Amino acid sequence: MQLFYNQTLTIASTEVKFSREESKHIAKVLRKKEGDLLYITNGSGVMFTAIIVLSTPSKCIAQIENYKQQEPKNYSLHLAVAPTKMNDRYEWFLEKATEIGIDQITPIICDHSERKIIKPERFERILLSAMKQSIQSFLPKLNPAISFSDFIQQDTTGQLLIAHCDEAKKLALKDIIIPKSDTTILIGPEGDFSTKEIELALTSGYTAVTLGATRLRTETAAIVATHSIAFMNS
Repeated sequence: MQLFYNQTLTIASTEVKFSREESKHIAKVLRKKEGDLLYITNGSGVMFTAIIVLSTPSKCIAQIENYKQQEPKNYSLHLAVAPTKMNDRYEWFLEKATEIGIDQITPIICDHSERKIIKPERFERILLSAMKQSIQSFLPKLNPAISFSDFIQQDTTGQLLIAHCDEAKKLALKDIIIPKSDTTILIGPEGDFSTKEIELALTSGYTAVTLGATRLRTETAAIVATHSIAFMNS
């Protein structure tokens, strides 16, 4: 099953016109012809079924036959993760977290961050590709990069958790997860959160958690957290 994306589609839409690049892909690569079926999502939970009425390498048009509004997950997960020194590691996290199930991602710049500049356009493409590959209809939201202190000051609801490697008292993530709830988890950079950042989070209502007995890389910790929340809500 090949899934396409068009964020402008609504339940009132009757047809979809593909870009020149997508038209070429549909007509020449996939060899789709008039009368063939296509699946399209708007990234907001709606899956459309459409029939191709025009298929050329320069222009492809499909008529929408029906749609299905998919129910969102029974929980919401927001990960605030510090960018990794090697950009490909963060991109791997974005891809896998999308496949597993995540709602929001915020890159946070911390005291020990070695990378402080990201390329949101590339990150967006990775999220989109992962959504299409895993046949999902909800596109995770990528928020602008923000400093740790500014993120902490935001009005965030639900369960607030910070995963760190400090020797201070922490609870096991598996023992504290509240199923069917909104959860925000902070994951630090390679050098971990600073003591100041951990204290700031704790005084701001966050609970310190551990993700296991071993020390994990930033991207691994983020995937472990994503899967743990998904598993506890399955």
